Amino acid sequence: MDKPHLIASDVDGTLLTPMERMSARTASVIRRAVDDDVPFVLVTGRPPRWIPPVARMAELTGYAVCANGAVIYDVGTGQVVSAHGLEPVQLHDLADAMSQALPGARLASERVATGDGDGPPQYVCESEFRNPWGDGDALHATRAEVLGRPAIKLLVSDPRMTSDEMAAAANELIGDQFAVTYSSNSGLIEIAAKTVTKATGLAEVAERLDVAQEKVIAFGDMPNDVEMLDWAGTGVAMANAHPEVLKVADEVTASNAEDGVAQVLERWF
Repeated sequence: MDKPHLIASDVDGTLLTPMERMSARTASVIRRAVDDDVPFVLVTGRPPRWIPPVARMAELTGYAVCANGAVIYDVGTGQVVSAHGLEPVQLHDLADAMSQALPGARLASERVATGDGDGPPQYVCESEFRNPWGDGDALHATRAEVLGRPAIKLLVSDPRMTSDEMAAAANELIGDQFAVTYSSNSGLIEIAAKTVTKATGLAEVAERLDVAQEKVIAFGDMPNDVEMLDWAGTGVAMANAHPEVLKVADEVTASNAEDGVAQVLERWF
């Protein structure tokens, strides 16, 4: 492709090294792209509150697509621009369905802060819930409390299974009603509104920035990146990517341990 007009990248397993750091090489090429007036958009399953540490590594102040497309976040102002979530009645329906599809699984809900941030807790989980990314900022609560307020996604955990297995079971029951995905194969799936994917979130940002779809390049490694790579003008999978991501990619770069994102972007920047 010609020089992209917008760069989008997943964070964990793609932009960051296996040690969850951004290499100097990657940070440098990102800054060169931004200095050349090409926006760099973080597109991740992470919630907004987990974005600033990543953004600081590359001095990013633009948009981020969070929670697998459910939230558009302005890094510079620290404000949520838009959110597409699930209402409590939908969360309760999902909980009932997961009790059938994945008996014994535990639930958590991710919410977005409103106003001055003094509202309800943003991350609420059942006490037995296990998150491979860690639960350091979680509020442990009853299932009723987990499901009792609007959320941007429902997380379902069962360390006895792989995420592949869980997603297959969940999709069989609710796949035509909600969006099921995952960013780790360690027994965790994430469920959002049916129309919400990283692709829809990135498309919203591209529209805000007046960038044509074919001028977007996107990088990813896990099933929650599939729709984004398929939507972008050029979709690039990491060498360490899940097989489903490799199938839809236009190109495969080196792994996240080998500056795969930087290796591609250095063609232009």
